Parts: sequence; C-alpha cells; structure tokens
Amino acid sequence: MSKPQSGEAELLNGQLTGTPPSSSSTSVSSNATSQHEDSTRHCSIPVKLREADQAGQYILKAEDAELLQEVLRNNLLLEKSDAPKKRPFLFRDLQFTSQRSAFDRQNPSFSSSQFYGFFTLFWLGVALMLVKVAANNFRAYGDPFGTTEIIELMLSRDVLVLGITDFILCWSTLFCLGLQLAIFRGYLRWSGLGWVIQNVWQTAYLAGFIWWTYHRDWPWTHTVFMVLHCLTMLMKQHSYAFYNGYLSELYKKRDLLKARLDRLEEHSSQDSVSSSYSSSTPSALVSEITNLRKQNKRRSSSEFKSIHATRDTDHLLSLSETFENGTALEPAQLVSLRGLLTKEIHLLSEGLQGQLSTHNQYPRNLTVGNFCEFITLPTLVYELEYPRTERIDWAYVAEKVVATFATIFVMIVVSQYWIYPVVMKTVQMKEQGLTVQQRLQEFPWVLSDLLFPFMMEYLLAFYVIWECVLNALAEITRFADRGFYADWWNSVSWDQFARDWNRPVHNFLLRHVYHSSISSFHLSRVSASLMTFLLSACVHELIMLCIFRRLRGYLLFLQMTQLPLVWLSRTRFMRGQRLVGNIVFWLGIFTGPSLLCSLYLII
Repeated sequence: MSKPQSGEAELLNGQLTGTPPSSSSTSVSSNATSQHEDSTRHCSIPVKLREADQAGQYILKAEDAELLQEVLRNNLLLEKSDAPKKRPFLFRDLQFTSQRSAFDRQNPSFSSSQFYGFFTLFWLGVALMLVKVAANNFRAYGDPFGTTEIIELMLSRDVLVLGITDFILCWSTLFCLGLQLAIFRGYLRWSGLGWVIQNVWQTAYLAGFIWWTYHRDWPWTHTVFMVLHCLTMLMKQHSYAFYNGYLSELYKKRDLLKARLDRLEEHSSQDSVSSSYSSSTPSALVSEITNLRKQNKRRSSSEFKSIHATRDTDHLLSLSETFENGTALEPAQLVSLRGLLTKEIHLLSEGLQGQLSTHNQYPRNLTVGNFCEFITLPTLVYELEYPRTERIDWAYVAEKVVATFATIFVMIVVSQYWIYPVVMKTVQMKEQGLTVQQRLQEFPWVLSDLLFPFMMEYLLAFYVIWECVLNALAEITRFADRGFYADWWNSVSWDQFARDWNRPVHNFLLRHVYHSSISSFHLSRVSASLMTFLLSACVHELIMLCIFRRLRGYLLFLQMTQLPLVWLSRTRFMRGQRLVGNIVFWLGIFTGPSLLCSLYLII
C-alpha cells in the first residue's frame, strides 16, 4: 500500500516542497497573504533561463522583476519567522508510550474503578456456570467432563504437522531481512525492484499457507489458528519492509547530499565570507537557483527523485548539481548553499533515528536479533525502538499463562455444551436431505440457541487474546505499551468500535493503508477510509472462507452495512445520543456473530 511516489516542485510560502518536474519550464509561486493560509492559491511568475557566454553557465531572468523581488521579500520574512517548522516524515504517525491495559490488575485505574465489582461478578458467574455444567455432566455421564468432541477435534489430527507448518511460517519471514540487506548494500533499490519483490513475496506467502491449510483439510480449530497467525506475520513483514525500505531511500539521499557537500567544500575558496549571510538568504537563493535544475538533470539526482523522503531534499540535490556543472555562484551564495546542505543532512539524520533516542538508527537495525525481536513483540507496526520495561516479572507471566489456559478451557466448555449440539443439528438436517426452505424454517431457533453462547465466546475471545496472551508476550519481551484495546464497550458508533476493539490492527491499518493510500495514491480522507474499511472486511471474509470452505459474502455484507450506521451516528439526530448509540452497538455485537454462524450453518 505504501508505494513510493514523486511529485511536482513548487515554492509555497517560502518553503520548498516536491521533486524536480520533468518539463523544461517552471514558475516561482508567490503568496502575499499570511503564512498560515497555506491552502490559498498562488500566482505564478514566468522565468527564463538564458545561456551565458561561458559554456555551462546560465542567467536567471524574470519578466516581472518587481513581482519577483516581492516574492523573495515575503519568503525572507517567512524564513525569519519564529513559528516552528517541522518536516513531516513517513511512518511517524504513531507514538508508543508506557501504559497498562484496562483490565490489568497492575493498572491503578482498574483497581480503583467504580465498576471493579462487576468484573468480579462476571468471573464468579463463569465459575458457577462451570460448576453447573460439571454437575449436569456427572449426572448424565458419571463424569464431570462429559463428552469431549471439541478437545478430540483439536488434538486428534495433524498436531505435529500444524506445529511444523507454524515453525516454517515464522522463520520464512527472514526473507524480508535478506531483502532489506540487499537493498542497503546497493544490489536493489526499494523504490524500484525491491518494492515489487516484497509485494510478490507477500502474495506468495499468503497464498501458499492458505493453500496448505486447504490441502490438509484441517478442522476449524487448526484453520483459525493458522490463518490468523499467517495474517499476523504478513502484517508484520509488510510494516518491517516498507518502513526500512523508506529509510533506505532516506539514507541514500543523505549520503548523496554528504557527497555534494564534500565536493562543495573542496571547490569553495570563499572562507572569508560571513556565515551569517546563510541565515538571511536561503529562500531567495533556492528560488533563483532551483530553476536551473531543468537544464542540468543528471543520473545522480534523477536516480533518487522518486524517493519519498523530504521534498526539500530533491531541490537541494538539483540545486547543488548546478554548481558541479559549472554554474557560477557568488561567494555568499556558496556559503548559503553549504548551510542549506548541512541543515538538510542533519534533518535527514533525524529521520533515520528512533523516536526515543539517537542510538537506534538505520542501518544498525538490520540484524537478525532486531528482526526476531520485532516478530515476537505484541505489535504489528515496526519502529526502530519502543518503550521498554526495566525487568520481567515472571510471576506476572505465570499469572497470564494460567489465565490463558483457564479461559480457553471455559471457551471449550461453552462450545461443547451449548454450540456443538446446535451445529450437529444443522449437519443432520443437511444429511437428511432437507431443502433450503425447510432448513430456513429452523433458522430462528438456531439463531436464538446461539445468541448467548456466542456472546459469551466473543467476550472470552477478547479477554484471552488482548488481555492474557498479548500481556504475557509484552511482559516477556519487556514491551511497555500495553494499550492493546480501549473502552470499546462504551462505543456509540461502529467506527469508534473499530478503533478501540483491536488497537494493534487499527494502528497497522492507520499507518499502512489509510495514511499510505493518501500519501501514495492521493486519495481523499473519505476514499481512504472506505478503502481501509473494505480491505478489513475482505480479510475477515477470507477467514470465514477458510473456516467454512464456502464463499458466501455474509460477513463482508454485514461489515459494509456498518457504514450507513456510522453515517447515521454522525447526523444531528444521533449526535449526543450516547445511550441510544451504545444500545445500537450492543445489539449488533449481541446478534452479529450468532447471525453470521447461523447463515453459514443453515444455507
């Protein structure tokens, strides 16, 4: 989703953005309004390049000299303004912080919450439910465990093959590290063949393991584990490759600027010029000399023009190239150019560093240890560094591991006692040759029988994954940001639920789908949101396809129907109606999973 791009160059409010245009004509844009009115239109000043008497030198000439001077004066005022200007870098849209999950007993806000007693009540009710099930099983079968079809389904087939497949699934991700090392050493370019190879690999990776799951004809328990783990590793690879690929282009541009600066230092003999001049003329200098790049394109700069780094860098590469090609510059201009290059190199160096310290920076992170560490961390978006805890609390890890297996046991009991009989009933209806119309007559009863057990499974699945498993992994890896979910149970709209239910996946979609589609494909915010929502729905439908071996589109349709509900929640009628919005949300959660399963079972 994050394909590199190139853009057109223009001067907006004294700040250069973009990459060199391919045409032979250009213009200098002016804006006489306030520097905060960036969205206003800019008028253009036509300029011409006239070849001087000496070969390789050119003279910049404007048809309206007074207007050009006015533009430069405005640019100088903006350059001297005290307003901080931050250069945007890709993949700097997320900030990891040290925090605890909402239901973690070590979270002070949870232990002091007014609703803490309801948490205790829930698990007390679960314990009493297990006692009731055990008593009924002992009464009916003489054994508190009763029948164990679900456990036999999980352990009777291909457990060893499943483990070997998962081992290969994890270690084959090292392909991404090898590709990034090849890109760093100059064998490939990320913005060229490297990007293509990575996408082909991701497609083959997903298709290969999905095919293997189909080929082995695994039960739904094996299938769910393998498909979800495959999608998790796929998202991790995508984030790692696209972030490091972007950094590789940034690194090459910085090296190119360094080489230009070294050659400028060698040729410059105007050391007596005051360095203070560089802080007062860079905008005017760039405005004049950047136009020369159209006549002086060389492979060294055009080779990197598609790098999605900082847009000012492209101008400096072309600008400094005019000096190397023999364009005459005044001594003060050389000093100003040297200052611009130094400033840009420093800025690119910041982009290559982690957000927490200067130690972790590209390409030091291209190691097997760093890659394996990221694969094990409970996050789907790659960063050079994350906030970490000082030590591992192994008692806390043991607590989460016990909670994981205990919750899975409860889920098995719910499936065995309340869901499995309903599923077998629908299977028998199909074996008896009942038509679709006859089976649909049983649809309301199947739906009602699955409402409460599926709601229970939904809540338990949330708890075991986002509270138990992820917190255990976070503690083992000393990952300090435990914000795996927010208070999704208070959602008043489906877009709020999508943001708060699964924070790791939401962060991945936000960075690599939503923001990347805006920056790379120039989509609007609305179009990017629709694309992100559609991709998420398609992935969920893929999971259902693997489980039921049938493509029906029920889940895709139900998820897309959330869009009108999102629009409705933003209308004047629903705005501020938090109770109504929360009721609509919980009705959807309560009926959605059972409705979906009933459709697949009956039809």
